[in-house]
Amino acid sequence: MYSESDLEAAVAAGAISPEAADALRNHVAGGRSAPAVDEEHFRLITGFNDIFVSIAAAILLFALGWIGSSFGMRIEGNGPSPLSGVFVAAAAWGLAEFFTKKRRMALPSILLLLAFVGGVGAAVGMALVLAIGPEATQNNDAIGGFIGSGAALTGALAAWFHWRRFRVPITIAAGAASVVLLIASLISAAVGDVPNKKDILLGFLLLLGIGVFLFAMWWDSSDPRRETRRSDVAFWLHLLAAPLIVHPVFSLLGLTDGNATTAEAIIVLLLYVALGVTALAIDRRALLVSALAYVLYALSSLFREYGAVELNVALTALVIGSALLLLSAFWHTARRGVVNTLPGTLQSKLPVLDRATTTGAPA
Repeated sequence: MYSESDLEAAVAAGAISPEAADALRNHVAGGRSAPAVDEEHFRLITGFNDIFVSIAAAILLFALGWIGSSFGMRIEGNGPSPLSGVFVAAAAWGLAEFFTKKRRMALPSILLLLAFVGGVGAAVGMALVLAIGPEATQNNDAIGGFIGSGAALTGALAAWFHWRRFRVPITIAAGAASVVLLIASLISAAVGDVPNKKDILLGFLLLLGIGVFLFAMWWDSSDPRRETRRSDVAFWLHLLAAPLIVHPVFSLLGLTDGNATTAEAIIVLLLYVALGVTALAIDRRALLVSALAYVLYALSSLFREYGAVELNVALTALVIGSALLLLSAFWHTARRGVVNTLPGTLQSKLPVLDRATTTGAPA
């Protein structure tokens, strides 16, 4: 299976002409009886070798992390060492030079990117704990926020350098996640230990999630036909933004306390419908998936409230599963109905409904 990124690379290398790439896209779209733009392509694996390499790389990185913890200064004498993160990050970068830069393997590239950014952030975080002293970090939100922000800042810088070298689409989302963690850590340190701290953090996370969503829409609007790497970048950003938006909203509504009322359950269902309309408009399913657990719980509570105690879970799964399958089957028709009701200026910033034969420019 070949992704849009593979077609871009083939056109850029001169292996096939832009016209041949467009002909292939249209042929695949016609064979599936749906516009290719609605398929939300992204490459995860190209074959079992991706899985094989990913498993081997994960084992190697785990071993290097373990070995690194045995050298240098360790937290509280027998805890982790900053060298653990250094070893993992260095190995991840070295492996990416071959499996990402040369072999262009999707799943190993994602794993190695996360290992590099996580290794750098962990190394800096553990180094700061050692420098300040583990005892000083206990029950001290200000110092904890400082350490978290330091680790997040270096993680964001690591993601930037990785993007400059390898251009893995998920890298932008990893950098955005580091920035979110950086801001959240600074807010946590600034707020201190106040009674409603959790709600304050949830409110800021919601704002940050909206910011990531708008950032994702910026990438999406630059490639409305979804023919370049920009669309892949936007996909991962939407996947990050969705839980950042959905979880704070439903948590602030009190749905996570285990005692959802009928009114709260109805509000959740209405919000899910609104999320569904938004997902149709932007042609991204991440919002629906991220909110799925909450709406399942809300609908189950409604069935239980009205007497279907024994079958509440089964009825919930039946309703939601059927609705999502029906939406998937008629996604393009439903999306056309939603998009056509929007103002023209907004439609121009959304992914196109139908893609004519055009030449996609490399990202």
